Amino acid sequence: MSEQQPLRVIVYPHSMELGGSQMNAIDIAGAVRDLGHEVTVYAEPGVLVERVRALGLPFVEAAPSRVRPSPGIARHLSRLSRDVGADVLHGYEWPPALECYAAAAGHRDRAAVVTVMSMAVAPFLPAGMPLVVGTAHLQDGQRGRRGPVDLIEPPVDTVTDAPGTGGGEFRARLGVTADVPLLVVVSRLARELKLEGILTAIRATGRLAAAHPLLLVVVGDGPARDEVADAAAKANAEAGHDVVRLLGSLPDPRGAYDAADVVLGMGGSALRALAFAKPLVVQGERGFFELLTPESEPTFLRQGWYGVGGDADPVAAEDRFIGLVRPLLDDADRRRELGRAGRSLVESRFSLERAAHLQVEIYRDACRQRDGLARTAVDGLVAAGGVVAHKVARRVQRARGASRVDDFNARPA
Repeated sequence: MSEQQPLRVIVYPHSMELGGSQMNAIDIAGAVRDLGHEVTVYAEPGVLVERVRALGLPFVEAAPSRVRPSPGIARHLSRLSRDVGADVLHGYEWPPALECYAAAAGHRDRAAVVTVMSMAVAPFLPAGMPLVVGTAHLQDGQRGRRGPVDLIEPPVDTVTDAPGTGGGEFRARLGVTADVPLLVVVSRLARELKLEGILTAIRATGRLAAAHPLLLVVVGDGPARDEVADAAAKANAEAGHDVVRLLGSLPDPRGAYDAADVVLGMGGSALRALAFAKPLVVQGERGFFELLTPESEPTFLRQGWYGVGGDADPVAAEDRFIGLVRPLLDDADRRRELGRAGRSLVESRFSLERAAHLQVEIYRDACRQRDGLARTAVDGLVAAGGVVAHKVARRVQRARGASRVDDFNARPA
């Protein structure tokens, strides 16, 4: 294949629910297309299909399946690859990755690539499969793999994600005037990784609202929605008015970011907040909350936009959240200063165009360095054995009442 020849790529996000990994997949797919390549998005239907179509990308609905990874989906992907003449199948997270690997196996004209934006890499991914991760820390932890390990930090479209993108209209729809401080979190409502911090923020907002008028807006949906709704209802009842509102998923959450005075987030959502020049409180687990400042920036650039605290006590976590947020609400100059620094950071390091160029080079390397059929078959068998062992372990966990849904998102590296 010529270095100048356009690539044909199938990008397969793990879902179309609102979430950082899948939004990264879609945005990079659009940017790769803009570099002159042919990109098709393949996934189950969901709210983010509207985002795919808004970018003008072809969308193919995944074959229905009750199990993941699915032989039926792999066969469907293989047929789709033949129909569009795909050079590369790119799966985001481990089930799509293994389905892409199976669909490419046995075809010398196809390569499979995996991106993991979760907090840990499944150990049973095929050893030679090109791997892309989202943090330098995770990349260092995968140095022993036989296949290449590249770093693409969660990118931001600094043109479409920018100050002045619908914040006034968003506040108007909420019926919230400009003088009411607005805290915003845009997140999938998953029990692993995210739920603890969101519930802490809701409880802390209820406490803070007793002395300081404000509103916390939660944008997103997911399996933990009922727990989040219950916590919000309790905070609102105790305050005697709305201090927390749940808006569900929004195909375009830019207005929420733009309207915010302070954003709470992790991963890609944290970086999008910076693109809108907003002060950012990074959320993690075990009571972790940290304000992005010039002093804390090197830590997040190394470990990613997330952290693990040392105290699971709920009240202590609420106190820490309040201690970070209250001074920001009282100091508009500080908010503007932090917002300008954050915007400068994403423009210099996390641009979508830079990520797209890196991704194309990874695709070309994957096409040049495909494993032979024998090595592919061995890696596939080893991966299949690992998946079986993983599923058995999960079944044992369920029997003990300890199963997690977002398994590798639940185990930070």
